Amino acid sequence: MTIVGIDHVQLAMPAGGEDEARRFYTGLLEIPERPKPSELAKRGGAWFENDAVKVHLGVEADFHPARKAHPALLVYGLDALVARLRHAGVKVLEDRLPGYSRVYVSDPFGNRLELMEPLA
Repeated sequence: MTIVGIDHVQLAMPAGGEDEARRFYTGLLEIPERPKPSELAKRGGAWFENDAVKVHLGVEADFHPARKAHPALLVYGLDALVARLRHAGVKVLEDRLPGYSRVYVSDPFGNRLELMEPLA
């Protein structure tokens, strides 16, 4: 047996937050939304996927944001993304990690995301 990778990351969101999720994940992070399978779509939430990243947001009735646990997303062009996020009013926290430029942000629901770019 061998685990070979991660298929997707699931984050929680409150009911009715799909439009906010779209504005953040597609509008700012530029991860396209993909239709959920019909049997899952009735539960709410949204899926954002490209060839390398899959972030799924599911509705949680007693929602609490993940403030410590988080996905770390690899980014090329982190400076431009940080500028776009700040322009949109997103708080960006810079942090140091050898070999990377990295920041932390929260999605519209308070879920923590790490954005990191390998240094050349």
